[in-house]
Amino acid sequence: MIPQIKKILYATDLSKNSAYAFYYAVDIAKKHDAEIIILHAIEPIPARAFGTSTDKAEHSQHEVSMEVIRNRIRKFCEKVEEKNSLACLTLVTKILVQVGYPPEEILKAADEEGCDLIVLGSHGKGFLRQTFLGSVSGSVLARARKPVFIIPLPSERTSIWDEM
Repeated sequence: MIPQIKKILYATDLSKNSAYAFYYAVDIAKKHDAEIIILHAIEPIPARAFGTSTDKAEHSQHEVSMEVIRNRIRKFCEKVEEKNSLACLTLVTKILVQVGYPPEEILKAADEEGCDLIVLGSHGKGFLRQTFLGSVSGSVLARARKPVFIIPLPSERTSIWDEM
């Protein structure tokens, strides 16, 4: 028997390219009456990058960065819902922003949140211009113990890019 899909982990690097995979996550969630948990994982940034070395300043900058990322994800979800009549905001139950090595954070979140499926795109470049999906999707696929949907980029530009 195939397990039911009730929780989907959608991993994003916040690029326009990864937005394409989000539509798949929404479609799957609607068909299976499932919820979506969005995850954005970023590698740790040393305090020196912020021009300071105090723990308090680093923590403050980290919190500001996390909130900026959460707001960007919420705004994208609102645009998707507005332009496509997709019930994005009701399907998304949690937005996670984790600091760590992306494949590790994706696998950890999928286990901790009890997700039945992982959805991510391939070949994205995202926040801070770090390559995220591509080598990350391969690492997740190789180590996951749950189904993983890796969504390749479309061969041509779609209207999704205009929504970002």
